[in-house]
Amino acid sequence: MSSILPKFRKYAIVLLSMQEIDQLYKIRHSLAHLLAAAVLELYPDTRPTIGPVIENGFYYDFEFPQPITEKDLEKIEKKMRSIAPTWHSFDKSIPTIDEVRKLFANNPYKLELINNLAEKGEEITFYTSGDFIDLCRGGHVDDFATEVNLDAFKLDRIAGAYWRGDEKNKMLTRIYGLAFATSKDLEQEIWRQEEAIKRDHRKLGKELKLFSFSDLVGSGLPLFQPKGLILRQEVTNYLWDLHKSHGYQWVWTPHLAKESLYETSGHAGHYLDDMFKVHGGTSKEDFFLKPMNCPHHYQLFADNQFSYRDMPVRYFEPATIYRDEKTGQLSGLTRVRSITQDDGHLFVRPNQIHEECINIVNIIKDFYTTMGMMDGYWVRLSLRDDDKTKWLGTDAMWETAEKALTQVCDDLQLNYQPGIGEAAFYGPKLDFMFKDAIGREWQLATVQCDFNAPERFEMSYINEQGQPERPVVIHRAIAGSLERFIGVAIEHFGGAFPVWLSPVQVAILPVSNEHHGNYADEMYQVLKKLDIRVTLLSDDSLGKRIRNAKTSKIPYQIIIGDKERDSKTLTLEGRNNTKIEGITLDALLEKLNDEIKNRTL
Repeated sequence: MSSILPKFRKYAIVLLSMQEIDQLYKIRHSLAHLLAAAVLELYPDTRPTIGPVIENGFYYDFEFPQPITEKDLEKIEKKMRSIAPTWHSFDKSIPTIDEVRKLFANNPYKLELINNLAEKGEEITFYTSGDFIDLCRGGHVDDFATEVNLDAFKLDRIAGAYWRGDEKNKMLTRIYGLAFATSKDLEQEIWRQEEAIKRDHRKLGKELKLFSFSDLVGSGLPLFQPKGLILRQEVTNYLWDLHKSHGYQWVWTPHLAKESLYETSGHAGHYLDDMFKVHGGTSKEDFFLKPMNCPHHYQLFADNQFSYRDMPVRYFEPATIYRDEKTGQLSGLTRVRSITQDDGHLFVRPNQIHEECINIVNIIKDFYTTMGMMDGYWVRLSLRDDDKTKWLGTDAMWETAEKALTQVCDDLQLNYQPGIGEAAFYGPKLDFMFKDAIGREWQLATVQCDFNAPERFEMSYINEQGQPERPVVIHRAIAGSLERFIGVAIEHFGGAFPVWLSPVQVAILPVSNEHHGNYADEMYQVLKKLDIRVTLLSDDSLGKRIRNAKTSKIPYQIIIGDKERDSKTLTLEGRNNTKIEGITLDALLEKLNDEIKNRTL
């Protein structure tokens, strides 16, 4: 692991067994019931709605008669702890529809859920523990007193939430709780949350002048400052380095197209509500900003007459697409409306799927190894479910594509799990899940197998018999969205990027401008001409300049005083309190170039 990351590995990232995951789900679900019971004892006129399990705990949504604040959480948690000893089993009952409607007669939220279940003909069940009864499908601990560690949970925060996630509905109060099997796991999560606040890419992006947002430009449309653009370009350059040796060709496509393109691709039927429509002021023609790059790449392929000897054809394009995300869902760089995908499409023969997918997976591994994010990664094999209205294409196409990706997972011995119903509408996919330096999981890279697009666009190449034959399209993205990946990378590195990725790689600090300024400027000019990203800090006191360099998270500082000037050497101080005195310029350049060339962490 890198020299940058170990200090953030305060806690080990532990992978749980399925049995442990199931038990943790039951603990969290049981605590959600306890939260609702405590709230009703303290605020009897409150209407509880739903309380599901989430990744690090649980939440419950309530309609309170009067607003509550974060200060009330301590009181609610105290009440939960006082009720807990009286709880033991969760007793299931199956009431009649009249009984259940009578019990929740004063709660329109529960009645709505009850009516929905009744319309679907689904069983309605109650679970009772202590004096608390809730509408619930189950999944609780067998014995609350012995299975729930009260030292391993705490109420976390309050947020607003629309009923059933619909902004047209009433805003409710959501209370979040953290819950784990052990107090150590809870402590780890609290540390992770504190660390996440320090690493928030929105905060660091502003402090380090990486990107900006403007009300005049619009929500979800980031503007990259010069330093932020360096980040983008370095990531893009690295991605291209990984691809060009595998026979990819860089292409370019426009940002908009006619609706007919998306009607053919199927996006108009599935994504139209999320697309931006553009009306030409002069031409009076209607266009859409592209929500995907795929259909454009299909047109590039179609404008050639490829033979089997040309296959596979591999296109690479870091291209910006646009999606009309809801304003309330936008979040810094991790949820935006202008999305630059490091997109790629491969047009392959069916017998080339396996080898090409293996090459893509190896590129993914190389990229995330360089980023220090390979610990604990796993892959979701995203498959279709039984609802055929959601998927394009024939059963035979899907079975072939799903079998191909499953074979890749098995042959490469990937740590994978099936995700039923998680496929793209045109085909199955591999979604790669990576953990950052503080253990948070992000879905980033993806590989998708598509038998449908070639049929819809009537793509073909000429086979050995001189006959047209359908290719298969493989969609792949390594970083995913550059905006989102950069947001993740800022938080993963805490803004302290490795030298190759850092917007400023070296800061030169003369002890005295009067006595050491000329030598400092000479070193600055040499490094700058050799494409080292260097800054000369000569204003203010030396102490303040050193602090500024550290606050800016610059990897290296070159201190120049009498000794360095007279000996024509340098003192190099690293961001992690390393120090090399008397280093020559040649040795410095060798060190920097080695770290940059090898993309050292």
